[in-house]
Amino acid sequence: MECITWFAPILPGKLEEWKALDAEMAGARADDHKRSRERMGITREVASLMQTPQGDFVCLFHEAEDLAKAFGTLATSDDPYDVWFREQLVKLHGLTSEMLQGPPPAQLTFDYKAG
Repeated sequence: MECITWFAPILPGKLEEWKALDAEMAGARADDHKRSRERMGITREVASLMQTPQGDFVCLFHEAEDLAKAFGTLATSDDPYDVWFREQLVKLHGLTSEMLQGPPPAQLTFDYKAG
């Protein structure tokens, strides 16, 4: 199993829209989101809001058997939910489909697990 923790900026002035997106994914679009993540092979996804003096960020944790495949699936999917979700990534975070072709470039520096 592969996992990654990464951050995405919430663009200035977009915090309330991001909160609404978060609520929509957990509410009205929860079933669509679940199916999307199943298509991607994501087994766990965690998002946390981090507010700093440098701006607002979403801290993300993703786990999958194959993260490159998972991100590639999202980047190229023509499923209506995935298309909508990518549009939100552009609008709220400035991310593009090209940036999602693989896992974000993050270097693991420490990994502790009990047991």
